[in-house]
Amino acid sequence: MIVRLYSGPDGESHFEELAPAFARNETGERSPLQATEGISFGRAQPGSFMDWHPAPRKQYVITLSGQVEIGIGDGTVRRFGPGDVMLADDLTGRGHTTRVIGSEARITLTVPLRE
Repeated sequence: MIVRLYSGPDGESHFEELAPAFARNETGERSPLQATEGISFGRAQPGSFMDWHPAPRKQYVITLSGQVEIGIGDGTVRRFGPGDVMLADDLTGRGHTTRVIGSEARITLTVPLRE
């Protein structure tokens, strides 16, 4: 499951769950290939907080270790931990907040998408 974080017409960010579209191939099943700009790894320490901000570009953010809470304007907060995949696509509006929770640094793999 992928959680998409997107900008709504109300200027606020929203969550929606997406299921990858898989197609059968010689090794099992795969989703269609997506064009990317590269990958980067990130690290944020426990207690790190980023106030309201939109995503800098459309990108997958995969949590490898640690945990984060993402907050949106209606008060909803979702937790992401190891193995969780978020598609950050809230490029306009107020955006979201990001708080690293727990006692472990959050390590992420970020994959910016080419449009």
